Amino acid sequence: RTHSLTLPLSHACPGAPTTDVDGAVSSFTELNDPVMGGQSVGTWEVNGTYGIFDGEVKDVQSLSAPGFIKAAADGTFNDASAAIDGDLVLRVRTTTPEYKGFRVAFASGTTSPSYACAGGGGIPFSRGCFKSPAFDVPSGDDFATVSIPFNMFSDKWSSATGEQTTTCADDSDVCPTADKLAKIQRVEVWAEGA
Repeated sequence: RTHSLTLPLSHACPGAPTTDVDGAVSSFTELNDPVMGGQSVGTWEVNGTYGIFDGEVKDVQSLSAPGFIKAAADGTFNDASAAIDGDLVLRVRTTTPEYKGFRVAFASGTTSPSYACAGGGGIPFSRGCFKSPAFDVPSGDDFATVSIPFNMFSDKWSSATGEQTTTCADDSDVCPTADKLAKIQRVEVWAEGA
């Protein structure tokens, strides 16, 4: 089944620092599942005032593992350190609200953001890519606000499943810090698992 997630290019949330992400959203690139036998395919496109992340996620039967697609943008992002005790706020809509595999990640403090976001802390030198648990997107034609507390992110997660192997609640060493939020290097949106 094809899954689609749409994100506006910029938005403001009352009471939260605002960030114009127009340049970042238009520079996202999509990556299909490169794992042996991976059959997941997707696209990222900018359509007027929003980005569309669209594709089909297929599990890798030969590995008994979930497939994935992701869209990523590298760059210099605004300092978000003031939001450390708050949430990452997304404005999204989807044509598949029943899909339960959307996630978001950001990299900071790593030499290679793409490597860190491929390894999830499970291979040497791959710490620093903080991934959320899967989140739900409500149904409807209007953009909805999805808030993910920063204390729900971890930089230790399975590159095979996307699931966190150590949660922030279990070990503060895996949590994002204000210093990390001040220097975000990469942002990724994932669809993981069929």
